[in-house]
Amino acid sequence: MPTRELRLTNRRGLHARAATKLVQCCQPFDARVAVHHGERAADAANIMSLLMLAAPCGTPLTIVTEGRDEEDAMLAIQALFDARFFEDE
Repeated sequence: MPTRELRLTNRRGLHARAATKLVQCCQPFDARVAVHHGERAADAANIMSLLMLAAPCGTPLTIVTEGRDEEDAMLAIQALFDARFFEDE
């Protein structure tokens, strides 16, 4: 079960558009993805759950993937965070 801490570096943090991109990023993989912000946790398949994390720019999030494609899912999520959700280009 890979676990990685990733920091939100896009200007608006985990807002609706970024949450949608995260959900879409996870969909092709056979893996469950959980996103943790402090004591709160969200299912990365649920946009509303992600929005409830209220994570602004600079927030460290802990990502946990579990399932057959857990490693590939983590790599894709890492790439999405590294690309700043393709928003700050």
